[in-house]
Amino acid sequence: MAHLRLLLSHSRCHPHPHRLLPLFRFCSSNSSTSPPPPIKPVSYAPKPQPPPAEAPSSEAPTDSLPRRFQQPPQPQPQNPPRQFTRQEMRFANEPGPAIAPVSYPSRAAAPLPEDRPADGAGAKEEDLRGEGERIEKEAQWGRMPVFGLQVEEETVPHPTLIPVVKRPQKVAIDLVDALREIKASANEKKRNFTETVEAHVMLGVDPRRGDQMVRGAITLPHGTGKTVRVAVFAEGPAAEEARAAGADVVGGDELIEEIRKGGGKLSFDKCIATPMYMPRLSKVARILGPRGLMPNPKLGSVTNDVSGAVKAAKSGRVDFKIDKTAIVHVGLGKVNFSEESLRENIGAFVNALLLAKPVGLKKTSKYVGYVKKFTLSSTMGPGFSVTIPSLSAAADNYTKVQVN
Repeated sequence: MAHLRLLLSHSRCHPHPHRLLPLFRFCSSNSSTSPPPPIKPVSYAPKPQPPPAEAPSSEAPTDSLPRRFQQPPQPQPQNPPRQFTRQEMRFANEPGPAIAPVSYPSRAAAPLPEDRPADGAGAKEEDLRGEGERIEKEAQWGRMPVFGLQVEEETVPHPTLIPVVKRPQKVAIDLVDALREIKASANEKKRNFTETVEAHVMLGVDPRRGDQMVRGAITLPHGTGKTVRVAVFAEGPAAEEARAAGADVVGGDELIEEIRKGGGKLSFDKCIATPMYMPRLSKVARILGPRGLMPNPKLGSVTNDVSGAVKAAKSGRVDFKIDKTAIVHVGLGKVNFSEESLRENIGAFVNALLLAKPVGLKKTSKYVGYVKKFTLSSTMGPGFSVTIPSLSAAADNYTKVQVN
């Protein structure tokens, strides 16, 4: 019977009759020999199901159950807020949530010194008393005489504040009074040489700017009072003319080589050159330039009139130029000159200083803003500030003399 059912089910799945013949033969041969084997039912273990949810009871807490069997806490339904009408809202005054007071445990305070037990107080007092006695004994030993000599105690004065004493500023004086003071100070201090009267002028210009450079030359009416050695770089007729005018050193290329190989030793105080020798002087420019001896056309030391330049240098020609601090330093005579001679020399220098005033210096008058301070002094004597009106009078007097 089982074989027929299998055959019928197979024929339904496979409608072709020629494919059922092998199966029919197999079934017929097996049915004739032995019955079909019994079919044993197969059973599987049932899948474990979680227990139904039950209301938590006080006897069996949910924490003792496994985590996978615990249910998440269900949110408790809240009472919906009360809805008030517009008229009730005017009289609604419901109290807010009550706040429970929080109390913290009081902290025990540390005991004060007077509340602490006095254990060992007597021992501490004895230690302090012993320390005081030791200090007193050391002080007595320090005051004891050594080899019969009493040791004097050193007294140290208390520190005090020393007031700062400022030097009183010197008041500018007249030019004639300044010359008298210089002569008096030079006579008091007798020197082994004759001091030079020097002028130090502070100008209101900026030396870093090229258009505010102050430099010039002036031939003093009464000379500088010292012998000037003049060197002339020329050849041919110009050299003969320089020797006739009284030049101390005259030469050409051989003089340049002598200066270059001389190791910085020079035998002259002024240099004059013809225009043709200026390119050749570049070999010794590093030697002559720092000493202020380099010939310059602006100062009249580069000229074809060699004799006139030599005579001017011998008679007291002075070159001046501002330094990095905008101050001009120049010597205007000796202390043994008369006051009138020194006054005329100073007037000539002030006049030349005004002629060298830069064009780029604006917003200044003739003196104010240009000449800030004019000081006269001897070589080793004190300086005396001179008033501007007295300098202006000396410069005007020199101009009148030159015109006449």
